[in-house]
Amino acid sequence: MQRTPLIAANWKMNGSAALVEEMTSALAGVATEQIQVLICPPATLLCRFTAPINFALGGQTLSHEVSGAFTGELSAALLIEAGASYVIVGHSERRSLNAESDQLIAAKLMRAVVSGLTPVLCVGETLQQRQQEKTQQVIARQLDAVYASQPELLAKSVIAYEPVWAIGTGESATPEQAQQTHAFIRQHLAQYDAKAAEKVKLLYGGSVNADNCAALFKQADIDGALVGGASLKAAEFAQICSSAKE
Repeated sequence: MQRTPLIAANWKMNGSAALVEEMTSALAGVATEQIQVLICPPATLLCRFTAPINFALGGQTLSHEVSGAFTGELSAALLIEAGASYVIVGHSERRSLNAESDQLIAAKLMRAVVSGLTPVLCVGETLQQRQQEKTQQVIARQLDAVYASQPELLAKSVIAYEPVWAIGTGESATPEQAQQTHAFIRQHLAQYDAKAAEKVKLLYGGSVNADNCAALFKQADIDGALVGGASLKAAEFAQICSSAKE
């Protein structure tokens, strides 16, 4: 099945008003008829993007609560008002640094969907788990926590496989390693909803750059990328987007 590639940028706690302008200018020259592009900056920069833009905006996390006395949190409604239509859920840094459990991530993903945001669910294993050959076991657990009891959410999701050992390290899974895991994810998702599993976009994340992206995008079950460090370089990110189109 032909799935439209999605290239997403996760700026993490980086960026500036100047980068917003630089990125907007760089992406204006990227033909997006055959691809989708998503920028997830720090929430304070969402409102800095002004029309016209040829890409979508997303948050990096959200609260599972609707509103209330939750200092420092961001609700789905606040993200939408700021211009977001996507939100990253379950990034490994949130899982490890903020102790987000599978159950909390499931609640966040549900809140995103109910509110009208498209969640980008991140899954992936640590280096130790890979060395112990537990990659599939870990990812299955992360997927089951969200979709086993709520399979209807799958059709409204994007899933990003990010091996924790490859995030920000300069190390990337080989195209063959990434494809093997993506194929497993799609096969595992089919037990919830076979039609949705075939249609859902599976992104690869983990030190994606202009040099290695083309080989990744050639793989059958890799439908784009969640880009970290390289997304802070406007020209390189635009090049990655163009590679996905090709």
